[in-house]
Amino acid sequence: MFDTLSDRLASTFKNLRGKGRLSEADIDATAREIRIALLEADVALPVVRAFIKQVKERAAGSEVSQALNPAQQVIKIVNEELIGILGGETRRLRFAKTAPTVIMLAGLQGAGKTTLAGKLGRWLKTQGHTPLLVACDLQRPNAVNQLSVVAERAEVAVYAPEPGNGVGDPVKVAQDSIEFARAKQHDVVIVDTAGRLGIDQELMQQAADIRDAVKPDEVLFVVDAMIGQDAVNTAEAFRDGVGFDGVVLSKLDGDARGGAALSIAHVTGKQIMFASNGEKLDDFDAFHPDRMASRILGMGDMLSLIEKAEQTFSQAEAEKMAAKLQKGPKEFTLDDFLAQMEQVRKMGSLSKLLGMLPGMGQMKEQINNLDEREVDRTAAIIKSMTPAERQEPTIINGSRRARIARGSGVEVSAVKNLIERFFEARKMMSKMAQGGGIPGMPGMPGMPGAGGGAKKKKQAKQAKGKRKSGNPMKRKAEEAAAAARREAAQNGNPLGLPPGGADAQNFELPEEFKKFMG
Repeated sequence: MFDTLSDRLASTFKNLRGKGRLSEADIDATAREIRIALLEADVALPVVRAFIKQVKERAAGSEVSQALNPAQQVIKIVNEELIGILGGETRRLRFAKTAPTVIMLAGLQGAGKTTLAGKLGRWLKTQGHTPLLVACDLQRPNAVNQLSVVAERAEVAVYAPEPGNGVGDPVKVAQDSIEFARAKQHDVVIVDTAGRLGIDQELMQQAADIRDAVKPDEVLFVVDAMIGQDAVNTAEAFRDGVGFDGVVLSKLDGDARGGAALSIAHVTGKQIMFASNGEKLDDFDAFHPDRMASRILGMGDMLSLIEKAEQTFSQAEAEKMAAKLQKGPKEFTLDDFLAQMEQVRKMGSLSKLLGMLPGMGQMKEQINNLDEREVDRTAAIIKSMTPAERQEPTIINGSRRARIARGSGVEVSAVKNLIERFFEARKMMSKMAQGGGIPGMPGMPGMPGAGGGAKKKKQAKQAKGKRKSGNPMKRKAEEAAAAARREAAQNGNPLGLPPGGADAQNFELPEEFKKFMG
C-alpha cells in the first residue's frame, strides 16, 4: 500500500546523500518533494501542511546544520515526524477491572467488521483470553451466519440467538450477551454491529443505543484503508455521532494509496490500534507507529519479524538445532532442512517476511515476483527421497536424481540445484553455529570470520603469531569484542554476536543466502 510513497521518499533522500551541508534551497527542495509524495499518497492536506511545517522548522535548526551527516539527520527528522502523525506511541487495549471486557466494533458496511471480529478474537485467544463474538448485525443478509463461520475458523465462541436478515433486536442481543459471557466465563466480549453504505441517522442511532446498553470498555472504529479521503470524513462523523476510542485499519494489504492510514490518527485525535493486512485470520496484529514509519522509509521491521519468529519457533527445537550444527555440517540433514523450511512457512508469506528486512526496498520487484510455490516444489523433492538419501545426500547419483525428479514432478536439474544449494547452506550454517561468522558479511561486530574469501585468509596468514595490537585503543577494542563474544557464547548465541547485534539498517543478506534463494 505504501510502495509508491516509499519509492518517492527514497529517491528524495538519495539526492541529499553525499552533501557535507544542506543549504536553505536543499531543504526547500526536499520539503517540496516530500509534500508531493504525501499528496500523491492521498494524505489529507491539513496533515501534509502540519508535517511539512515541522520538518522544515527542524531541518533549518541546529540539529541538522551542526550534524556530521546532514542527510541522515533529515531522514531521522522525517522518521520521527512520520511516527508522530501515525499516532506516536503504540496504544494498547484497556481491559476492565471486572470481567468481561466489552469491545464494540463500529463502521460502514463493507469495511470488514465481521471478518475483523474473528481476527481480533483469534488474536486475543493467543494472548491467553477467552473471547466471545456477539452477532448484533441483524440487518445485512447472512451476517449472523458469516460471523458463526468466522468464529468456528478462529476457534472462538459465538453468541447468535437471532437469525438476522432483518429479524431480532440488536440492542437486546448485546445486553443479553454480557450475562451469557459471565455465565460461560468469557473474559472478553466482541460486539459486531451493523453498518450502512453511508452515514445516516438510523445507523448512528442504533450504534449509540448498543453503546449505551453495554457500556463498552473500548469502541473500535473499523475503517477500510483503501477508500482514501472518505475514510477520514467517515471517521470524523462517527467520532462526533457515536464516539470511539481507537481505530482498526482493514485491507492494509491492498494496492490503493494509503493516505487514509497516515491521516486518520492526526485528524481524529484517536490512535490506530490494530491493522489487518491479509485474508487469513492470522494476518492481524497490533499497530506500531514506529514500525510502520520504518517500513515506509525502507528501513524494514525487524522487531515484528522477531516477534513472528518467537511465536512460530520452539526455543527447545532451536537449541537442539544449534547443538546439532556445532557438532559439524554433516549433522544437518535434508529432514532438518525441510523442518526449518516448514517452520518459516508458518510465519506467513515469504515476500512479506523478506519485505520486513532492512534494505529490501531496493529489491521490491524481485520480492513481488517471488514464486511462493517454489517452497512447495522444494518440499516435494525432499519428500520424494528415501530416508537414507535425506540423511546422506552425497549418495544421490544420476539414476537417483532421475527417480526423485519423476517422483516430485520436476526436472532433474531442479533436484541437482537443490542438493548443491543445500550443501552450501549447510556449510554456511555450520560455520555460523561454531562462531566462525557469516561469510560475505563484512563489518559485523564480534564475528572474526566475517567476509571470508582468499584475501581474508591471506591477511590472517600474514598476521599469524601477532597476539595483540600495539595501539592501546585498538587493543582495548579487541579485548572488549572478545569479552562480548565470550558472553554471547555463554548465553547460547550461536552467532557469537555481542549484545545489541549489528546495525539493522546496514544489514545485508550474505551472498550464500542470496544464491540459495535463487
